[in-house]
Formats: sequence, structure tokens, C-alpha cells
Amino acid sequence: MTLQMTINNTPVTVAWEDNEAVAALYEKVKENPITIRTSMYGGFEQVGSLGMTLPQSDEQLTTSAGDIMLYAGDQMVVFYGANTWAYTRLGHITDQTPEALTQLLSDGNVTITLSF
Repeated sequence: MTLQMTINNTPVTVAWEDNEAVAALYEKVKENPITIRTSMYGGFEQVGSLGMTLPQSDEQLTTSAGDIMLYAGDQMVVFYGANTWAYTRLGHITDQTPEALTQLLSDGNVTITLSF
């Protein structure tokens, strides 16, 4: 089974990391799909509560468009721009250009769904 992500009902392809946070997320999604309501922040990202805490392995990173990160153990961040902060990598959207991601993520709040 492959973990699927949709952003406002648009499916995106994600290369998920092989780490404890993604493994824990995978187990939660096996129980039920997860819906994350996100808010724009800083003009370069969408941030939303996962409703659970995942294992963290934070490192200082500079993000790029398409990066999916775990922040503070319980927030998913999806980037359409760049930022430098301490995050745990979750994955990267591979089938959208930076311009398409900006269009998809920069026009107000979005809903992200994780499912199989």
C-alpha cells in the first residue's frame, strides 16, 4: 500500500521518507484516512495540525517547494517556497512544478487528505 496525498481534492505524488515519523503516520492512516485543515503562513507554506504526535528527528533544513515536513511533532507543513528551520522530513511532492504548487497552495487555506 502506498500512502496517498490529496490537496483540495487534487492528488499529488509524494516520495515519502523512510523514517519513524512516516512509519507512525502510515500506521495511523491504515486505521482511518486523515484530513488536515491547513492555514497559510509566511507566504511560503501551509501548516496544519495532524491531531497526533509523531516521532521527531529534527534537523536544521532549508526547504524548497514541494517539501513536506513535521514541525513540533504534531504539525504538517507543505512548502511552496523556502524556509530554514528545524524540521523532520516527511516527504517531497514530485509531480508538481514550483509554479503549480504555488497555485495549489497559496490561495487561502487548504484541506489535505492522507489515505490509501
